[in-house]
Amino acid sequence: MIEVSDLRVRSSTRTLVDGVSFTAPEGGVLALVGASGSGKTTTGLALLGEHPPGTEVTGTIRVAGAWPAPPGTVGYIPQHPSSVLNPVRRIGSALGEVARLHGTAVPDALEAARLPADRAFLRRFPHQLSGGQQQRLVLAQALLAAPKVIVADEPTTGQDAITRGELVTTLGGIGVTLVLLSHDLDVVRALADDIVVLRDGRVVESGPVLLDAPRSDYARALVAAQPDPRAAVAARALPETPRLEVRALTAGHRGRPTVHQVTLDVAAGERLGIVGRSGSGKTTLARCVSGLHSWTGGDVILDAAPLPPQPRRRTRAHRALVQYVFQDARASFDSWRPVGEQVARTAVRLRNLPPDQARTEALENLERMGVGEQVARHRPHRLSGGELQRAALARALLARPQVLICDEITSGLDTLNQAAILDLLAGLDLILIFISHDLGVVARIADRVAVIDQGRLVEHGPAAQILRSPGHPLTKALLGESAGTGVTP
Repeated sequence: MIEVSDLRVRSSTRTLVDGVSFTAPEGGVLALVGASGSGKTTTGLALLGEHPPGTEVTGTIRVAGAWPAPPGTVGYIPQHPSSVLNPVRRIGSALGEVARLHGTAVPDALEAARLPADRAFLRRFPHQLSGGQQQRLVLAQALLAAPKVIVADEPTTGQDAITRGELVTTLGGIGVTLVLLSHDLDVVRALADDIVVLRDGRVVESGPVLLDAPRSDYARALVAAQPDPRAAVAARALPETPRLEVRALTAGHRGRPTVHQVTLDVAAGERLGIVGRSGSGKTTLARCVSGLHSWTGGDVILDAAPLPPQPRRRTRAHRALVQYVFQDARASFDSWRPVGEQVARTAVRLRNLPPDQARTEALENLERMGVGEQVARHRPHRLSGGELQRAALARALLARPQVLICDEITSGLDTLNQAAILDLLAGLDLILIFISHDLGVVARIADRVAVIDQGRLVEHGPAAQILRSPGHPLTKALLGESAGTGVTP
């Protein structure tokens, strides 16, 4: 079905893909894995006849014996569903237009994607769906073109374990050739018939079972860096007196409550992992603590001083005390200004440093985070996902916070970059609140774990206890102990 031979993608300054070759049979699943910048996405886009601006593509690509492939032969599922879903059109209207164009049926595509086809569902807008439903809606939209091949680029990124398992089951049953680009090695194990490991645009090794028996040092490093949710960090001695207190916190969106009476104590230097399903209220809770979202009831107290519930009442000193690092680092930077300049701006605004001193401290912070001065001079589009996430950390730490909140900051990273970021976080002397869907990542960093379900705190305790002997059904499901929630279809 797919034949790729000696594929090369070059720009004027570097080679993005260098001599990549592979085949995939009809109905098979081929996975491309590797660190950020390894060439996975560039290779996947080449199957659609696309390439980055200013690059030249050489080599041979054949899909169903033809090239270029006829329109609709290759479908695409992006990492972020919002990039291809029209937010102002109802689901039924958008799907109906695609179906008429290709002579296909909306109910059949929705059934294949494991979505309902009733009138109530078709009248909804994309923002009214969960993250997993949005991803399956993108799949249904792709299936309406009757493709022979689908390229799925990180389709499970940012999804909780339950939703991830549902997506894996759906992708495994669509009946077309699937090219999976993924950092999630559990998903790759569950779906792939064949695996190609890429590094710096070259094939390092390939085979059907290489994740279980990798031959190259690089593939072994990728597998070894994958965190184990049962291997929680050893318990550390922490102060008994809390430094950060959340008392009966209640908050919501547009009159709809999303956080209900949550109470938490966090000691000085403690690393607290917050886990739960998508939409459970984790991020709303964290945004309240950081001053990005107001709350309607309860208190947030830091060093015995209550923090204002309304964001506009937070002073610069308050904002410096609690810093927030977002999941999408790229979206948190101005695309037109050098990264180093943006990092330095934090010290100017929140610590009133002179620009020259702020720049010096910013470069020192970036260097400690593994981002050199030459890289920091570039605008964000020149940096990899891992580099941008490190820069975002450097920017937050430049405020010298007492509390650092990290919201899914490793979800889009490969296992090697993920491990490096976690090692950096483990070396910080502050309160760390770490939000993640990945319980393996939480096990590697957290002293204690809080489980949030529908805005309520349902389980809280030492990481080893929660992750090895979970008591609440949701925690068990997130760990894959409930039927149908793991990643094995």
